[in-house]
Amino acid sequence: MSIRNQAYFWLGAFILLGGFLYLFNNVLLPFVLGAAIAYLLNPLVRAMSKLKIARGPASLMILSGFLFFISLVLLIISPLLYKQSVQLYEELPDYISRLAVMAEPLTYQLAEMMGQDTESVDLGALFKDVVSKHWGAALSSAGGMASIVAGSVAASGQALIDLISVLVFMPLVAYFLMIEWPKIMKWGEDILPRDHKETILDLLSQINQKIAGFVRGQISVAFLLGIIYAVALTIAGLKYGFLIGLMAGLLSIIPMVGSLVGLVVSVVVAWFQSGELGYVALIGGIFLAGQILEGNVITPKLIGDSVGLHPLWIFFSLLAGGSLFGIVGMFLAVPVAASLGVLFAFALNLYKASIYYTGSGKNLSADEETQGSVDG
Repeated sequence: MSIRNQAYFWLGAFILLGGFLYLFNNVLLPFVLGAAIAYLLNPLVRAMSKLKIARGPASLMILSGFLFFISLVLLIISPLLYKQSVQLYEELPDYISRLAVMAEPLTYQLAEMMGQDTESVDLGALFKDVVSKHWGAALSSAGGMASIVAGSVAASGQALIDLISVLVFMPLVAYFLMIEWPKIMKWGEDILPRDHKETILDLLSQINQKIAGFVRGQISVAFLLGIIYAVALTIAGLKYGFLIGLMAGLLSIIPMVGSLVGLVVSVVVAWFQSGELGYVALIGGIFLAGQILEGNVITPKLIGDSVGLHPLWIFFSLLAGGSLFGIVGMFLAVPVAASLGVLFAFALNLYKASIYYTGSGKNLSADEETQGSVDG
């Protein structure tokens, strides 16, 4: 088969896959979540299988323990999260007003520097109005997330059906995938093109390493950071500390983003709460200590160098996936991003070994090709 025909074949396959995701986007969430859980827990099932425990009982025990742990965590933290979310939602207008007052002198100075007439326009009121409409709306949505979700589920029959489908079908999908995982892998290997089987298996191994590093590593890091920040901020007495800490941990799925957002929000809340620089420095120190702990202990132990995904690439993939396919697209974003990264590196190496890069009728020598791969 010519290269052109192969390109047409794979392009058609990707178009069919995209069309499938678009058509069945609304029903794929339980299957995507189930597959993610199966992928996450499969190493434990494989380890128990080596102890002569059948995959069926091993999968049932591990999945049950995992779901029990998640349910227990949610049962413990949900009341506190809901309470702090409602409190933040109620007190947000006061924070916006105080922020507008603090920013008003700076606003006038900037307007005068730009040659604007500061007497005919109430810049403070204008700033407050802008903040109230945009930044305030975003924060109030985040602060009232629990109330909004609960209200949506109660008011929408379709949302209730979707929730039930996730709660019922997601564990079933995960269970059956965990049992059949070796057969699925063998089936996938058997349908690979014979001429390129070894190359494809090598690429799939690299993709698996990156995805595993993210799913089993970065998510674990985010979970631990969320617990550390939430507990530390609560002990320090910061208002909404538990909520802010967990949100900072959740956003740490994108390296540095969670800690940066959590630091800014926590410092602002700490200043409004106490007005003392010492207390603000204490709150900032918590995030500094968290970053030191993450960089020197947590990340090296759980991830090492296995992820290899740039934070900006992760951020873009999450936004793109969410924009195209909603919540399902966000769950698929990182695996797709990891796959594209490996395929792009492979294509770049092929390009550097080709006449299009060398500019001559000869391919690069083995040493030059290796050096080009290292430099790339």
